[in-house]
Order: sequence, then C-alpha cells, then structure tokens
Amino acid sequence: MINNYLLNPRSIVIVGGSEDITKPGGKVLKNILDGEFKGDIYAVNPKADEVQGIRCYRSPADIPDTDLAIIAIAAKYCRDTVDILARQKSTRAFIILSAGFAEENAEGAKLEHGIAEIIDSVGGCLIGPNCIGVLTPVYNGVFTTPIPVLNPSGVDFISGSGATAVFIMESAIPNGIPFSSVFSVGNSAQVGVEDVLKYMDETYEQGKSSKVKLLYIESINKPEMLLRHASSLIRKGCKIAAIKAGSSEAGSRAASSHTGAMSSPDVAVDALFRKAGIIRCHGRHELAAVAAVLMNPLPQGRKMAIVTHAGGPAVMMTDAMSKGGIEIPQIKGDKAQALLDKLFPGSSVANPIDFLATGNAEQLAYILDACEADFDEIDAIAVIFGSPGLFPVDDVYNVLNDKMRSGKKPVYPILPSLITAGREVNDFIAKGNVNFPDEVVFASALVKVMNTRYPGDDIFDKQEINNEVIRKIIDDNDNGYLKPDDVQKLLDAAGIARVEEEITYSEEETLQKADKLGFPLVMKAVGPVHKSDVGGVVLNVDNTRKAVSEYKKLMKIESVEAVLMQPMVRGLELFAGAIKEGDFGHLVMAGLGGIFIEIMKDVNISLVPLSKNEAENMINTLKGYDILKGVRGQQGVNIKAFADVLIHLSALLEAAPEIVEMDLNPLIGNAETVVAVDARIKIER
Repeated sequence: MINNYLLNPRSIVIVGGSEDITKPGGKVLKNILDGEFKGDIYAVNPKADEVQGIRCYRSPADIPDTDLAIIAIAAKYCRDTVDILARQKSTRAFIILSAGFAEENAEGAKLEHGIAEIIDSVGGCLIGPNCIGVLTPVYNGVFTTPIPVLNPSGVDFISGSGATAVFIMESAIPNGIPFSSVFSVGNSAQVGVEDVLKYMDETYEQGKSSKVKLLYIESINKPEMLLRHASSLIRKGCKIAAIKAGSSEAGSRAASSHTGAMSSPDVAVDALFRKAGIIRCHGRHELAAVAAVLMNPLPQGRKMAIVTHAGGPAVMMTDAMSKGGIEIPQIKGDKAQALLDKLFPGSSVANPIDFLATGNAEQLAYILDACEADFDEIDAIAVIFGSPGLFPVDDVYNVLNDKMRSGKKPVYPILPSLITAGREVNDFIAKGNVNFPDEVVFASALVKVMNTRYPGDDIFDKQEINNEVIRKIIDDNDNGYLKPDDVQKLLDAAGIARVEEEITYSEEETLQKADKLGFPLVMKAVGPVHKSDVGGVVLNVDNTRKAVSEYKKLMKIESVEAVLMQPMVRGLELFAGAIKEGDFGHLVMAGLGGIFIEIMKDVNISLVPLSKNEAENMINTLKGYDILKGVRGQQGVNIKAFADVLIHLSALLEAAPEIVEMDLNPLIGNAETVVAVDARIKIER
C-alpha cells in the first residue's frame, strides 16, 4: 500500500528510459529531470549506456538499490523485472505505466495478479499498471502533459483513468485551479482510488494537507472504505467532488417489487455519495467548476448579488441560480439609491446590478464596497466582466483581485473574454485566483455545492429491537419470500407498527376472523407479488356475507394460497422499502405511495445504517413533502413516526443482513401514527 518510498523516494529508476520522448519511458524520464528531482535517477535500457544525460544500465540486476521503480516496458517483461527489483534491489514502490494487463484479457489479468503478489510479499506499493503515473511535490512521475505547478493549497486529484486525468487537468488548469498531487491508479492491481483516499484521511494534517479532493472513478470496488474515509475527511473540513462514470445500465432489470424496480448500482452510488457528503459531478467541466467554487470561501447564506456590465449573462445566471434555490434578492432603499447615484445614468442596482458596458474599475469598487458593507440581504457576490477589446481591463481585474481578498463576503469572478482579454485574465489567475469562464456553469456548480448535504454529527441511536426473535425467524427459513405470519413477527420484533391482521384458509375461518377484526375490512390475496395487478385486493368489506363472498373470489385467482384480512385504516399511503446492492450493503427507500411511487417515482434513498438526521432528511426532501405536512385542509402525517419506521427498518437490516428485498407498501400515515398494512420480505444467504 501507499508508503514513503512512493511519495518521497531518495532514488528512482526508469525501466524503459530512453532518448525518445515520444514514448512513455523517455517522456517520464524527461518530466522527472525537468522537475529537478533531488535524489538519484537511474535508467534501464539494454541498448544504451546513457540516456538524456544520466547513466543507463543494461539490466535491472545491475542498478544500485532503488526506492522507486517506474516501469515502461512490454507487459510480458514486467513480472521478471519487478521480481528482481523487489527481491534484489530493495525497491518498495512501483509505478507500472505499461498496458496489456487485466484491461486486455484473462492472461493479462493473471500476469497483473502475479506482479501484485510479488510486491505484496515485500510490503511494497504498486500504482497501476496501465496508468499515467503520479505527481507529487517531490517528482513528476507521469509521462504526460500538462504538468501543473504543484501547490500545497491546491487540490488532490485521484483518477481511475490516465487519459481522463489528463483531460480533467486540461479543463481545470486554464481556470486557475492549482493542484497539490495527482494519482492515476490505472487497473488498481493493488492501490485503488479508495486506498489513496484512505491514506489521505489517515495522514491528514490540519493547515498542511489539501482541503479539496477530486475523484474520477470508473468502478467502486471498496464502497465501505470510500464511505468511511470520504466522510471522515469531510468532517475534518475537506470537500470532495467526484465523477462516477458508467452510470447507465444496458437492458432492464427484472424486479419482483417496487423496491427492486427502483434500485440499480448507480442508485447505490448516489446513496453512498449523499451519505458521505461527496459532490457528484457528471463531466470534466462541471468537476472543474465545482473545484473552482471549493477553492473559494463558501457563502454563509443563499442570497447572491449579481454584478454585471452585460445583461444577457446576468439573466442566464439568475435563472440557473433561482432554479437551484439560490435567491437573487431585490436591493432597494436609501443606500441603494446612494450607490445608483455613483453610477452612469441607465445603470440599475435592483439586482442584478448592471453598471453598463461603459462601467469602469472605480464603479466596480463602489458596488463591491456597498454589497460588502451596506446590503445585509447579500451573502455573496458574482461579478461578470468581459471585454469588447476596445481597451485593457487590468484596472477592473485589479479591483476585483483586491476586493476578493479584503472583504468578508465571497466574490466569484466570471471573466468570459478568454480571447479579447486573454492576457488580463491570465494575469488575474497568476495572482492566485480562479476564474469561471461561463456564468451558467458557475451557477450550476455553486448550486450543486450549496445543495450537497455534508455529514455532521449524525446520531445513530441504538434501536430497541428483539434480535433473538429476528435471528430465529431468519435462521428457520429457507431462501425466498417469507410467509405472512413470519413477516408479521419480524415487523413486531423490529418495532415497526403494523395493522392487526389475520390469515384465513377457509370460509369458516373467514367468518370467525372477520368478526374478531371488525368491519370494514381489507382482504388481500396471499401469493401474487403485485396483488392489485391481478385483482387481489378488496376494500371496504363491511359484513360477514361479503367477506365470505370475496374470500371465494380471491381464492380462484391463480397461485393464491390464502387470504389476509385487516381492518381498514384511514390516512395517506406511504412507502418504505429496502434492497441489498452488492458490496454497498442495504439501501433504504422512502416516499409517498400510490401514484407518487408508481408514476412520479418520488422516492429518496439512503445507505444503512440510517441516522435520525438522515431519516428526517429523506422525508423532508421528497417532492411531495407538502402533502405529508397537510394541504388544503387535509390531515397531515406524523413525520416523526414515519422517520421512526425508517430507523427501525435500518436496524432490522443490520440484524438480518440476509434480507435482500423488502417492501412496506403501503404504509398508512395519519396525524397520530404510521403503520404497515402490507409487507413482503425476501431473504437470501
């Protein structure tokens, strides 16, 4: 795993180093030399005694002991090379740039595994294979460009793809985003994105380590590790933004319940990111924009002033922010008029603050000072200022630079004239600033950052559940759907309120149990997955004669084994469910029932274990939340009781990890309580 030999080597050997800088071995050597690595550098090439001015050895067996090996030779030669270096030359860190391993075929995967085994046996670290390398403040261990000037206050960037890492840096560097380190893990034969993040968490030093992490992930192999260390870093004050590629699914999944139909691996990724507080992005430019937002202080509130000398961009930014819940409040009053008097006729300070195409540096200073000191309704300021190319705008950008540093409210520069004011923009960036070339991309990025829920001190109270009963029911059942009476016992043991119910197998039982439960009743077919699809649910059964009649009809439906009877409960239909999604563990789902789940898919999802805050957030961020609170004279739902159902459901799943699918659909909620009136539970070992 990651060690000091990788991060701070005293010596590096380039196996495959050459004079040809159009090849990885030659280019990585040049990059290391250009970066003025302070330690010893060696090269291995059977055809040369010297390459790029340094001594070259014909075989890895000939070199002195070396901390780090960067290997750029054909895949078939890599295993023997690693074996010599690891066992004879005390090499404890390896970066394998070469391709031709697991990404290609089974034989390559076997070769890759063998190399990792050798390195593991000596306690070494392996990055790759099939990667572009590593950039640290000590050495430029990549064979690509661009190579950013590294800055401890820049972003740490970890990528599962080498080429994508290059393209993301190409998107970020021109906007002034500095980097602290870059890790391209390639095939992740030993070290993956999660492992690098784990190391950054375990070695984090307040005031010294980077506070912004960017991730590009193609597969999450260790979701628990990613969740634990991402949320730990975020609690320490870091921010993490990530692209998870491969979100679509080819074809469709067969689903035996509402829960199964709504679940997918990408839903699990979303749930993991939300739980950790990772800002999910879907493209290079969005990731770069989010990174730029995170490099600035964040607003203390959600009210933005837009300062512009061009109307169109301000309108587009206003639309994008308003849709994302960021307010553009109207500015008015005596202080607004005092500011307006300092601007050219035709200007507006209502917000957006438009000081016209003729606006100058002095007027921008007036505006920024007023937003800082006079307008309490403003939390942050976005400044759009380009150039038609008629005159230099250095003085404007100098004012912007100064006010960004002197004020307490964040100021975001949107400088779109990358051609006509290219020199001025570059000078502005050279002073340590970031730039947002596009106002809508900036607005969307800020909305995404502001709307991400970051993990705080979530409370995971231990729920009162009967583990003994739960384990007995699970252990006594085979794989598949549990019988209704076992479902009832599980719900009772987990502390999930349910409607009283009885199962009947005959007309005589129907008469007896109907009288016991009382009218009106609901009668449901036991057997079919979706009862309503086959006419297996009958409501408002209000007498014994009708109960017997409906029993006969229900028993005629194909695959029906019995009939379940319940008292009618009045209230709003709700939904809760769970599904096990591979290594991610259990996902808990919550929403409104009926058409809200069937058609609108108004459902929120979170990973187990569920805290009180998470459960409440799942409910109050539903699109139909206002309905839950009660609208137009209709009775609302007991939100605390709904949250309690979700928390107890989470506890049940922890106690019974064999549950792979579960539906509480519907739950019926009213002002007093939330109870389950139908449930299905499937187990699988």
